[in-house]
Amino acid sequence: MDALAIIDKYYPQDNELKHILLTHSRSVADKALWIADRHPELELDRQFLEEAALLHDIGVFLTDAPGIHCHGTHPYICHGYLGSQLLQEEGYPRHAMVCERHTGAGLSLQSIIDQNLPVPHREMVPVSLEEQVICFADKFFSKTHLDTEKSVERALKSISKYGEEGIIRFNNWCERFL
Repeated sequence: MDALAIIDKYYPQDNELKHILLTHSRSVADKALWIADRHPELELDRQFLEEAALLHDIGVFLTDAPGIHCHGTHPYICHGYLGSQLLQEEGYPRHAMVCERHTGAGLSLQSIIDQNLPVPHREMVPVSLEEQVICFADKFFSKTHLDTEKSVERALKSISKYGEEGIIRFNNWCERFL
């Protein structure tokens, strides 16, 4: 698989949105690979980690987030499942699950219902270790401050809006991956 070729397919122009996506995704990939290096006992699939981290936000162009140059029609929170659909169509179901399951610290069906989120009603919580690592690594990087890695405290604050489940999951990942 050539992750950058897939990005080029959906982001054919060299513009600010593509720069944001590539910079953010590279930071997430590097953090995920750092975790893999730090924890060889987890036997993480490094190639998959890098590919899936580069592609985890492929669906952002379909959302309405002008602050990061996205001018689509869907709410930003939808970028995960929309990206998942794109990668399913490309023939990469395992990578697609990373897209779908990385929002917040994952979204449980109950959380989606309780918060009335505009996403499909199904479990969207990271399952595999690779999914968990990429979701965790993603929390340390925003698309608006590309040059800064967030502290654990700031990363935790950014997911707190998704409820207690995500906070617990994130704290467990801190113990396991840092």
